Amino acid sequence: MVKKMLRKQIPFFVAICLLVSCAFGAGAQTQQIVLGGKSGWNNVSVMDSVVLGGGRFGYDALVLASDSSTVGEHTDALISFEDNQFVDQTGHYAVTLANMDFTDLAIMGKGAGVNRGVLNSGIKLNGDASSIFGKSGLTGSFLIEFWLYPSLVENGETIFNWRSSRNVASYPLYQVIRADIYNNRVEWVFDNVFGAGTEVLSEIVLMSADTIIPRQWSHHSLSYDDETGLLEYRIDGHIQALKYVTSSGRENGEVRNAILGVPAGIELCSKFNGCIDDFSITRQPYSETRKHLYKPQGGRYESNPLETTGYNSSLTSLDAIYSEPSQTDVAFYVRSGDNFYEWNDNYPEWTPVLPGERIRNISGKYFQVAAELYPDGDLATSPSVSQITLNYNETVPPLPPASVKAKPGNGYVDLSWSASVDFSVGGYLIYYGVRPGEYLGTVAVEGASPIDVGDVLSFRLNGLQNGRIYYFTVVAYSGLDTRIIGALSKEVYARPLRKTK
Repeated sequence: MVKKMLRKQIPFFVAICLLVSCAFGAGAQTQQIVLGGKSGWNNVSVMDSVVLGGGRFGYDALVLASDSSTVGEHTDALISFEDNQFVDQTGHYAVTLANMDFTDLAIMGKGAGVNRGVLNSGIKLNGDASSIFGKSGLTGSFLIEFWLYPSLVENGETIFNWRSSRNVASYPLYQVIRADIYNNRVEWVFDNVFGAGTEVLSEIVLMSADTIIPRQWSHHSLSYDDETGLLEYRIDGHIQALKYVTSSGRENGEVRNAILGVPAGIELCSKFNGCIDDFSITRQPYSETRKHLYKPQGGRYESNPLETTGYNSSLTSLDAIYSEPSQTDVAFYVRSGDNFYEWNDNYPEWTPVLPGERIRNISGKYFQVAAELYPDGDLATSPSVSQITLNYNETVPPLPPASVKAKPGNGYVDLSWSASVDFSVGGYLIYYGVRPGEYLGTVAVEGASPIDVGDVLSFRLNGLQNGRIYYFTVVAYSGLDTRIIGALSKEVYARPLRKTK
């Protein structure tokens, strides 16, 4: 007997479970908002020290913006290309030619110069009497630095060019300091620049050991130390070539100084196809202190408020495709609300979240996401964020009534409809009007269209004009939030008359 009762109760129990499951699951549906990746980073509110760079799968990623150089005590010249300006920030050099464009494809800061390889292009600088290249005589120690991004690597491209002359023992000598590209390498040539008394070194050549790679940024530094006579060329901090400009050609010889003749202008990228960034001249030789790429405080990205498909949407998790090289970090934050016009920097409060973990108590019509990126201890490596995905449950609008009937009367119409099959229904709205598909009615005693009639299945509209045809539709709204309104039902019509059939 017990076994028979159990068999009868099990189907009933299963049916109850299915009904409960439908009751709780019918009103919610999983949705996603994707930022980055294939969708791109179009929804941007804040990009503070963050730019778009190379990410996973070939898509743009959020990365830290490099920190542009600044003028220091020993800076002789600095062109950072920030704010779309060809200006020496020290004021020692005047830019007399600027046949070059600007680009946001920068390695330092937000701007760089770009040359298309046309003739008579590039930048020309003329120094004043306080600058190294604006006067005759001893230069002292100096360091010439710049970042380079070649579009092509062709023989004869010129990066740096200074030409002048000076008299030695009543004889004029042609002088050159020049950096050209040959066989995919950078070659620095110094003609009649170094010497002592009447002794002049006619030619010194420093050729890079590494080849130049197209479409890749590299840092170049040419250094001369007037205490040791060391002339060295580095790329990305690595020594490419060096020479002791001394009487012996070694470290212990007598230094041969750099002596400039008639003041002449400096030409940058006069024959070059690619980008240049942060060109500088410093009155000190190269030091091992690394040039920091990134700010220690890192950078921050904030999306615009992201509209979901309904009110009461509940954020469930955040997924991210991101990279955290050693010592770097990425932190994610979210917030939500129904009216983003009231939002400010601190309201609603930002909530920290971890990718892949469950998120609770973040709901509303709008979501916003933020990411903070932090560099490594050397300020030389950036994390990256290739994609952010917000997963949320939206409250699904209830289905409309399957059938609606309209029965006319004397100055009124009685409407009735079948109940929506959704368990989440909180009530119904009646839309009415005098044209098909246009529900702009205002004459009913009960109010203008739409009329909230509550959770009923029939309703009478009074005050309608006899002899005029009216069109009606009914929609259901959610019991969780009255702002969540479903689709229109099938349209019906009726014509009120004093006498009806």
